[in-house]
This record gives sequence, structure tokens and C-alpha cells, in this order.
Amino acid sequence: MTAEKAPMDFGWRVYGLGLMALAAVCFVWSGFDPGQPVPKAFPERAVLGYAAAAFLLIAGAAIEWRRTTAWATAALTAYYMLIVVVLMYGHLMLKHYGEFGTYESAAEQIAIAAGALIIYAANANIDAALAARLTRVGQIAFGVCALIFGGSHFAYLNYTAVLVPKWLPPNQVFWVYVTAIGHIAAGIAILTGVQARLAAILLTVMFASFTPLVHIPTLFADPSLHFNWSENAENLLLTGVAWVVADSLGRRRRA
Repeated sequence: MTAEKAPMDFGWRVYGLGLMALAAVCFVWSGFDPGQPVPKAFPERAVLGYAAAAFLLIAGAAIEWRRTTAWATAALTAYYMLIVVVLMYGHLMLKHYGEFGTYESAAEQIAIAAGALIIYAANANIDAALAARLTRVGQIAFGVCALIFGGSHFAYLNYTAVLVPKWLPPNQVFWVYVTAIGHIAAGIAILTGVQARLAAILLTVMFASFTPLVHIPTLFADPSLHFNWSENAENLLLTGVAWVVADSLGRRRRA
């Protein structure tokens, strides 16, 4: 069995917009995304922060243009996996191996890399069978990340509950459990292939709902905080990743 490569749907557009939004936040705040833990004392940190922001902006724009989508996503996959995950988070995970938050933060960066890999596989001039294998690697990586996201809701229940709007019935803790179970169920579905596309679609909807329900109200509550702007941009990007995964699971395979 070999997979026939098919055009991407719409998720890659949202993914590119999310990258550009994240880059814009980095430019305005003159530094790295908070999700990329570069020590403040690191030599030429400000210059490197601007360089990273410029890279994200150019890559995000390049994704939106078909001719450069493959090149941009190849560079993004390498950047997020080698520089962000290995170099930035490698020592943190060794030093803080008992803190779940470290793994959750790294999982966000791995998910972004997974989205880039899937988009690359759909657009690069490579063999269809190789494209299918790379796509599956991206799906598996995202499925594992979804499990970690769900686990973080349980691990940091009290912090997460505060983010839930108080007006949502029946209570804030209830919705923490719902979203935690939703993440974990989606991760299992994507990893096993059982109702995987439906799970990815529902996860996309859930991520998208976080913007009006959680991130925008938080931003209005304190627009001076870099983290709040970054969270809005990153949630848009993760919505794009989930959408990309859903699109990839919807492609037909032919013998």
C-alpha cells in the first residue's frame, strides 16, 4: 500500500498566520517567545531574539505561498526540534525532570514542529510513501503532545480552573476535567487511528474556543503582559497545528 499525496486543505493557512502573529509579538516585545527559554544573560540575547522573530515571520509568510511552503516548513521543523526542543529544553528537562510543566512547555514546541513536518510532507517534492511516513510521524508526535496537554490540566488543576470563565455552568473545575479528558481522548484516538480525524477536528474546535473564552479576556485584563499576547498567538498557532493534523487524517490512501 502506498499513499497518494493530496493537496493540503485550510489548516496550513491558519498555521502560517499563527507563526506570523507569534513573530509580531516577539518583535513588539523585543525578545524571544516565552515558550523559548533563552536565559536573560545569554550573549547577544536581544539580537538573537530579533533574528528568531524575523525567521518566524518570514517562514510564516513563506508558508502562505505554495512555492516556498516546503522550504519554510523544513526550516521550521529543524529549528523547533533541534534548537528549541533539544538545545533550549534539553537541559531543562534533565534539570527539572520532576516538574510536569517543563514537559508541557516542550510539548507545545514539539506540536508546532509536528505541524510543520506534516505540511512539509504534503508539499515537498518527495516520494508519496515517504510523505506518508513523515505525516504519520507528525501525527504521532502531536498525539503524544495532546496526552501531555491533558495531563497538565490535571497536574495544574487549580491554576487552569482560574482561566475558565466563571459564568460557564456548572463550575470552573468541571471544565478543566472536560478539557483534560478531551485532550487525552484525542491523543489516544490519533495514536491508535480510531476515530482519529473526528478527534482532531474536535480538538481543533476546542483550541479555537480557548481564544474567545480564555485568551482574549486574559489579554484585556492585563494587556501590558507579554505572556498574555504570546498565549493568544501560540493558541492560534496550535489551532492551526490541530487543523493540519485533521486535514492530514482526511486524505485518502490508494493502493
